[in-house]
Amino acid sequence: MKKLYRSTQDEQISGVLGGLSELYNIDVSLLRILTVVLCFFTSGFVLLLYIVAASVMPTDDEIKKL
Repeated sequence: MKKLYRSTQDEQISGVLGGLSELYNIDVSLLRILTVVLCFFTSGFVLLLYIVAASVMPTDDEIKKL
């Protein structure tokens, strides 16, 4: 079973989208573009979700230690 985590290999800001792309096998560039577009359409709500996810999600290094 795959787990959701922040990627330390494919990170631009915090690795949230890198972890999502590895979990769902989606290109990380596509997720980044989609996130920016959704941020404009939702008046920044996606940015708030991103910040919450970055503070809650463990990194892949922390997952490997368990």
